[in-house]
Amino acid sequence: MRSERGFTLLEMMVATVILAVAIVGLMSGISGALRNAARLTDYDRAVQLARLRMNELVVDERIPRDTVVAGEFDPEQSGLREAGWRARLANFEMPPAKGPGQISLDRIELEIWWMSGAQRRTFTLDAYRPHVLRPQDLTPVVPE
Repeated sequence: MRSERGFTLLEMMVATVILAVAIVGLMSGISGALRNAARLTDYDRAVQLARLRMNELVVDERIPRDTVVAGEFDPEQSGLREAGWRARLANFEMPPAKGPGQISLDRIELEIWWMSGAQRRTFTLDAYRPHVLRPQDLTPVVPE
């Protein structure tokens, strides 16, 4: 009686099925990782745009108070995606003795938005800056 070395057809089929299941699981994991990487790339780009815009807003003394200002980013900056921003400057804290030359604290709230497919994604940043009070800052605004 001779002993043949090798695998039977059944053993080969079982090994092939096990390998196929492993490959499908691996491909599913890679697909999910690629989706997450793309999403994080969009978020990272939005964070960089937010930092740039916030830096501009912090140093810009011409921003009107208690008014929403908005704009859109250049598509080349936003990775050819539709993206934009909305900002609002408001007084955060006034000194106890209000007078010209005193320093108050302003709050800048910046919302960044971008389109991810058909879904609009957003996040908000806040920044604070000192503001030297002028006489026009101390006069009450009368609504029309």
